Amino acid sequence: METMIRIEKLAKRYGNVRALNGLDMQVEAGVVYGFLGPNGAGKTTTLRILSGLARSDGGQAWVMGQPVGLQGLGKRPIMGVLPEEPAFYPWMTPREYLRDFVAPLYNLNAKEAAGRTKEMLAEVGLDKVANRRIGGFSRGMRQRLGLAQALIQRPSILLLDEPVSALDPAGRREVLELIESLRGRATILLSTHILADVERVCDTVGIINKGHMVLESDRQALLDRYAMPIFEIEVENSVTDWSSPLSQLPVVDAMQVDGRVARLHVQDVHQAQRELLAALAQNGLLIRRFEITRPSLEDIFLKLTGSLEPEKSVGG
Repeated sequence: METMIRIEKLAKRYGNVRALNGLDMQVEAGVVYGFLGPNGAGKTTTLRILSGLARSDGGQAWVMGQPVGLQGLGKRPIMGVLPEEPAFYPWMTPREYLRDFVAPLYNLNAKEAAGRTKEMLAEVGLDKVANRRIGGFSRGMRQRLGLAQALIQRPSILLLDEPVSALDPAGRREVLELIESLRGRATILLSTHILADVERVCDTVGIINKGHMVLESDRQALLDRYAMPIFEIEVENSVTDWSSPLSQLPVVDAMQVDGRVARLHVQDVHQAQRELLAALAQNGLLIRRFEITRPSLEDIFLKLTGSLEPEKSVGG
């Protein structure tokens, strides 16, 4: 399979802050790659370097075999870029913005610009509001227009920076469905910190933390690799520190608590079943639910990025 994006030992500083710290990464052709990490992990910096908006301090990146860096790109690959907060001229309409402003940037003639504009507005579901002023658009509508401008040149690669992070559930669903519809037509690098979105639309997952790659894997292989079951326990009792007896058990590796519900990572499933039930009974805790589930991408992410400490970690 062709490699569309390759990064080796990429480094970048902003003053005393190390945004990238020897990042290695590889994105294959045609995939939706979920570039996942906490806020401040280095995702936006990576996308800015790939798109030519920033320069690295060390290491190297290639886009479709062309080096990115001080020498720039040779024959620049066709890329579409959607920043986290795309900016528009509010007095323009979507039709004017794409046809008269964006299309000429890619040397499309008047006929091509008009045809491509009509095509893109239909694809992102804005054809019925093509003549409305952008200033009155919702955030979701602006994100869809941002996708239209990123797609107008029919790019081989799409760089999407947190495209749904500020949207309401309906807007997120619309934009994610649009991204799913693009699978196979372009290689998509989707930067996000929303784990559910990665689990829904991405083929490959790269988890970045503190400027370096923690793990890079096919999504399903990642879930299968960390397939050790999770215990989820819900109790009836309204006790502030009800989880403390469970967190002290040697069989429990890590634990998250939300109100009366706890999710526990354990070392041995059968031993955990015996010890957890005994601890609950000894402490007079009434069980509403005792369930064994597969780990979600969120469980894996928290474990790998250190948000969930490997030693007994209890949080509310």
